[in-house]
Amino acid sequence: MNIEQVLFGAFAFLTLLSAALVIFAKSPVSAAMALVSTFFFLAGIYVLLWAHTVAALQVLVYAGAIMVLFLFVIMLLNLGEEAPGPRLTLGRIAGGAAATGLLVVLSMAIAKVPNRVTTLSESAAHEFGTMKTIGTAIFTQWLLPFEAVSLLLLVAMVGAVVVAKSRI
Repeated sequence: MNIEQVLFGAFAFLTLLSAALVIFAKSPVSAAMALVSTFFFLAGIYVLLWAHTVAALQVLVYAGAIMVLFLFVIMLLNLGEEAPGPRLTLGRIAGGAAATGLLVVLSMAIAKVPNRVTTLSESAAHEFGTMKTIGTAIFTQWLLPFEAVSLLLLVAMVGAVVVAKSRI
């Protein structure tokens, strides 16, 4: 057992713990802060998997920008007070059943994955996951979906400002 395996186990445990805190937090602000810690622990796992670009994007985009928007919406809607106690509703039962079914299907899919290890060539390993290769893929092969998502986010931001302005 080496240090990478120990760190991976620690990051995985802390990711699951903070994700559970997101689910069981009493206030939305506490849930959002637990989600930030989940994003940081995931970034640590990405670093251990040599996906440094994905780790940096995880911290910058999700832990930074997206969580600022989440907190803005929580504060705008005045969701700071604690939620009422847990109630067993049909929606929660259906959600729990769906989550359990997803866990079973995911476990079956993971069990079918072969146990062989593949390695990249030396030249491919140096180019894999770099900003140059990601940028080339985004701006050549995936340009239309990239621009569509950009437009969708712009429309969502304008809509959020319009809705918030009518309330203020």
